[in-house]
Amino acid sequence: MTHAPRLPLAVGLPMAVASGLAIPVQGRINGALGARLGDGIAAAVVSFSTGLIVMVVVSLLAPRGRAGLARILPALRERRFPPYYALAGGIGAFFVFAQSFTVGLLGIALFTVATVTGQTLSGLLVDRLGIGPAGKKSVTGIRVIGCILTIAAVSWAVSPRFAGGAAGAAGASNSAAASAAAGGVADPAALLLPIILPVLAGFLMSFQQAMNGTATVHYGTPIAATLVNFIAGTCVLWLAWSIKVAVAGPANPLPAEWWYYLGGPMGCVFIGLGALLVRSLGVLVTGLGMIAGQLLGSLGLDLLAPTPGTVVEAATVLGTLLTLASIVVATLPWPRGAFRR
Repeated sequence: MTHAPRLPLAVGLPMAVASGLAIPVQGRINGALGARLGDGIAAAVVSFSTGLIVMVVVSLLAPRGRAGLARILPALRERRFPPYYALAGGIGAFFVFAQSFTVGLLGIALFTVATVTGQTLSGLLVDRLGIGPAGKKSVTGIRVIGCILTIAAVSWAVSPRFAGGAAGAAGASNSAAASAAAGGVADPAALLLPIILPVLAGFLMSFQQAMNGTATVHYGTPIAATLVNFIAGTCVLWLAWSIKVAVAGPANPLPAEWWYYLGGPMGCVFIGLGALLVRSLGVLVTGLGMIAGQLLGSLGLDLLAPTPGTVVEAATVLGTLLTLASIVVATLPWPRGAFRR
């Protein structure tokens, strides 16, 4: 095991926010690719496959990548961490599946709130259990308040998109989670079962970050952990896509434009940084930082490169600012033992 120094909060948290900025850009690209192919799962396969190619090249060319590559099999053989941690990429594949299956039913706003709710709740649990490399972190009152504020802030930021089908569709292409056009919000009773899927996908994301972070400690670099993550996720998605093709036929031909293939490399950025940062920040704070970056990136896209029909409303701006405030609350120094659960 290597012992890289931990990053201070003042350095690690901005890095988490910066990594989250790539998520909505990736969502915009994958959403356009899914529409071009007429198949959200095929778009996910392309995204993961290009990301895998990038990670193979980086692992072979970068000295730290080669060193990490040499540590993967020994770490698994010697069971330095549970072997199933190597399957963490399957969680990312499940998230993409949940995204492609439910966004059209729920609308992007409800999908985003569902995944953020699951992720923030599981962030508390994973930190409390000490699954990640940062060890156990107590569930204090201030951390709970930060989680509640985050869920409320994200709900507020995406609330303009609850207005109906047109708003949902307009917001789908510029959201971090979008890979298909969003539909209008249906009868709440009819959404009960579909909404469980994104909540579960969001809930599992914190476990994915914890497992990748633990693997990074033993591989000595997030490059190796990200590579293994893409190998597992790509295998799962190719299997799912093969079944879909056998049942429903192939998607449209691949586009010639180069920018359609940038989603995977952007995924390398936030998966790799997430694996690096959880050791220093813990799973909860890393997740909150990425959520803030996701909202800031979505807001930036809406302002700088809006899709037809996009309107930036006050609730989106204020909700994004409240998300940043919730991170400050969750990371404030607090007297030892105060509000401890």
